[in-house]
Parts: sequence; C-alpha cells; structure tokens
Amino acid sequence: MGEKLEKERNNRQPFVSSLVRRVDENGWREEEDYIVRETALTVYVNSKELATLVCSPVDLKYMAVGFLCAEGILQKREDLKEITLDEEQGMAWVETSRAMSLAEKVFLKRYITPCCGRSRTSFYFAADALLCKPVASDLKVSAAAALRLAAGLQERAQLFRRTGGVHNAALVQGEQILIFREDIGRHNTLDKIYGQCFLEGIPIQNKMIIFSGRVSSEILLKVAKMGVPILISRSAPTDLALKLAEELRITVIGFARGSRLNIYTHPDRVIL
Repeated sequence: MGEKLEKERNNRQPFVSSLVRRVDENGWREEEDYIVRETALTVYVNSKELATLVCSPVDLKYMAVGFLCAEGILQKREDLKEITLDEEQGMAWVETSRAMSLAEKVFLKRYITPCCGRSRTSFYFAADALLCKPVASDLKVSAAAALRLAAGLQERAQLFRRTGGVHNAALVQGEQILIFREDIGRHNTLDKIYGQCFLEGIPIQNKMIIFSGRVSSEILLKVAKMGVPILISRSAPTDLALKLAEELRITVIGFARGSRLNIYTHPDRVIL
C-alpha cells in the first residue's frame, strides 16, 4: 500500500530528477537535474473520444474542463453533469446534459472559413468563428502596473526556474493574482485557468491575463473565448494574433520586462 501511494504521489509531481552530464569549458561532471514531466490526457464526452491533450500531470480536471469550455462544448455550469478522472491511465470522462452541440460536430472538421459569410478571414476554424465575439470592457491598466504584474508572474515561476521546461499564466484582478498555473503547453495554462473558473464559479470578465510565452493566434483566441480584455505577455505576439486582437477588441501588451513594454492593440486601455 505504501509503495502504491508513493507511486501515485510521484505521478502527480510536475518534474522528476535525473542524472545528467554537464559539459563546459572545464570538462564534464555528473549532477542531478530536474526534468519536467509530460503526460497525455484523453478526453471522452458522453462516452465518445474527443481529443488527446499533451500536458503537465497536474490540475487535470481543470485542464479537461477548460479545454471543453474553450471549444464551446461546455458553456454553462449546468452543462456539466459529471467528470471522472483516471490519472494513472490518462483518461477523463465527461458527461454533459446537452445533446451534441454544433461545436462538437465541427471540432474534428475544422477548416478555413470566412467566418459565417463575413469578411473576418483571419479565423482559421469554424468553431473559433462561432465562439469568438469582440470583448466589450472599459477596464484599464497603467503601464507601471502591467510591468509589476509581469515581474510578479516571473517571481512565481518556481517550476520554470527549476526545470526551464514550462510556461505560466495568471488571472489577475487589479494587481492581485487570483489564479496561477504552469504547464508544458502555453495554451494549457489558459485552459487550466478557464477550467478552474468554470468549476468554482469565479467570474472572468473585467480581469486580465498575464502570460509568459509568445502570443500566437491560438493563445489570442483562447483569451477571447474567456472574454478577457487585456493580455500582458513577457514575450512577442504574431501578426495573426494582432489582427485577431484588433477585431476582437483585446489589448495586447508584449515584451513586458524590466521597465519596458510594447502596446500593440487597443492602447486606449493602457494608462501612460
């Protein structure tokens, strides 16, 4: 029994230790290092296999639920009847109270679309075109506060400092970090935040996301589906992400490091 419990505890750790040979100008030496763990989580919806997610082996319930929220399969709390996890086998069974939605039908049939007849050709996938709406918010943030928040995110990133192998994100209200998540996948950090908010009834509107990684179109769309008006990143955006941000009225701040940052879209929300 003791060995089983120890194995289960280790399986939930986001890292493992390993001996490595470090090589530098003085030769090599053998040392212990920490390696980030990676697992696969297969999600079933109403007994049908939907997707397999590659992620860190922590907060898997939030991961599965947040992913389904981002895909439009879960929209209201009452949509979720039950979720069962088998962490050792890497499986999540989700029972919903709704018949198969349009989001489920198009999930595995994604294609380039002009967004329901409109001119927004920057949407690659039908499900994204259906789920994303411009974010209406009067929320503002000062440049100084944005820099403090970015620095605070870095201070919390203990797993990154230990392994160098994860991204991190936080949901913020004012200058208070409400939820902090780390994962090997950039997008997974947002799904875990989304899932926790959905399950615990935490409002997302008029809050901000602080993010460690590159802001790609996929990241921007996840933020849009959450209804978050301001995204602050320590890294760079892509051009498609910025096109989407303009259309969806999301303020993107990038390269928020030290005493500098770049405001890419909707600068009216940033107080200088």
